[in-house]
Amino acid sequence: MDQVRLWTYVFVILTFGIYITIAWRSRVKETKEFYVASRGVNPVANGAAVAADWMSAASFIGMAGMVAFLGSDGSVYLMGWTGGYVLLALLLAPYLRKWGKFTVPEFVGDRYSDLVRVVAAVCAMVISFTYVVGQMTGGGVVFSRFLGLSAEWAVIATGIVIFFYSVLGGMKGITYTQVAQYTVLIVAYLIPAVAVAQRMTNIPIPQISYGSILSELDALRLELGLDRFTEAFVGRDGGQLDVLLVTASLMLGTAGLPHVIIRFYTTRTVRGARFSAFWALLFIALLYLTAPAVGAFTNLNLLQGAKGSTEADLPAWIAPWSEAGYVTVNAPDGIIESVSNAADSGADLIVSNDILVLASPEIGGMPAPIIGLMAAGGMAAALSTAAGLLLVIASAASHDIYFRMVTKEKAPEKQQMLVGRIAMACALVVAIFAGLNPPAFVAQVVAFAFGLAASTFFPILILGIFWKRANGTGAAAGMLTGLVFTGGYMLYTLEVFGLSANEHILGVSPEGIGAIGAVVNFAVTIVVSKLTRPPRPEIQEMVESIRYPAQQAPSAERAAEGAASEGAASEGSAER
Repeated sequence: MDQVRLWTYVFVILTFGIYITIAWRSRVKETKEFYVASRGVNPVANGAAVAADWMSAASFIGMAGMVAFLGSDGSVYLMGWTGGYVLLALLLAPYLRKWGKFTVPEFVGDRYSDLVRVVAAVCAMVISFTYVVGQMTGGGVVFSRFLGLSAEWAVIATGIVIFFYSVLGGMKGITYTQVAQYTVLIVAYLIPAVAVAQRMTNIPIPQISYGSILSELDALRLELGLDRFTEAFVGRDGGQLDVLLVTASLMLGTAGLPHVIIRFYTTRTVRGARFSAFWALLFIALLYLTAPAVGAFTNLNLLQGAKGSTEADLPAWIAPWSEAGYVTVNAPDGIIESVSNAADSGADLIVSNDILVLASPEIGGMPAPIIGLMAAGGMAAALSTAAGLLLVIASAASHDIYFRMVTKEKAPEKQQMLVGRIAMACALVVAIFAGLNPPAFVAQVVAFAFGLAASTFFPILILGIFWKRANGTGAAAGMLTGLVFTGGYMLYTLEVFGLSANEHILGVSPEGIGAIGAVVNFAVTIVVSKLTRPPRPEIQEMVESIRYPAQQAPSAERAAEGAASEGAASEGSAER
């Protein structure tokens, strides 16, 4: 066994042992513990858990890889995801926490109607499932390269590990496991970044040192037929318009992600939710301010090692990644003169976006322990987010649909949790199959989930909090329209389910369509709400109460009764 694989096994076994131990010690028997950790999570710990939940394989594995190949265009992921978190922290998290329920669909159902609750639960499951596929792909990259598994078995192994520890502890176990996972992933990300920065620039602060190599990187990229790293708006058909739309889609999607919002339900108070947001933003910044430097350093090292090489004298790190299927050499007898991340580009050397961060210590000549630590960090990122997503799927199926709708709140807690765990298992099995044939790179797959969240949840949550006139009929129409519009465009422009990809309309990419879908949702919800009955007084009282911290929230029973009556009244109005 080579040194890299040995150290990877050491770190992976050690960290997995910690995660499973935490999950086992935190296993739960009550729904309140399973869904919201009994609302007893400290704001600092919750901030770390939010950061780990949000910084998925896309942030750890995919984002710097996108920056490395897209250059300035890759900054849309940094701006969109970070800006969206600010929207979430300011406009949604405190108000939803004040209402004090278990899930986002539960708030939506109480605010609007039972019909909207079902629509929201279905949307939550679709979004979370799409997101889980990205985590399966990311975890598969780590297992296949560093542990020697085939790509298929790598994805399956990722799913098994995620299922084992996520079903044991529910939100309580996931929360404290995510604190450990954040610690692992941030240490694994920063140590190689600092080491590479020191070796290349003699300045061990990557956030400020990478600027010194940009002119050299630009010149080398031009020699190899690539766009300059610092040149903006060159990698997208829609140019500045698509950059704007992708950024907006990621921002609105971040603010509407159910698995992130639900984390703010775990604190004791609204004040605790606000402080959780502060700590989470601080923890997130540690990685996000480092990602551009990692992308630039890795890209320069990659191109310097590849330029003018033949297959026989390529850097040693390429061979194991090539065996794992993530690097392709097309010039075995000639000199490598072009490098790309696209399989259909015809380049001499094709490198997947998804490996650049994981391979960065190898590309930078770091020792085997650092490479193994990076692998453990990649797994931590994938596992932490996947567990949160599975919990959203479980809660939507068991609590919002089975408990609230099917059994009319009569199912015992043990039965609810069984339904939730079965839902987790089913979602994970399907996600494994999708992860074996992902429609795009990890960061792009995750971006699709954000687009769906932007076009479904964000508009109805904002209107539900800040516009008392929004009603159940309008919200249901808006969510369904946003979902169908955005999902339909993604299917139209992607090569999935055996369908051929079509040209982007007006240059709008599938990652950016969510912003337009959100506008469509807003418009439909407002128009339909204006044309139908206004919400009952109880619902409007609820909206007033959650917007002003000094007021006491109305009882859940009164709001729920008002939502049900409002939904019935809307249906009656529609019949008339």
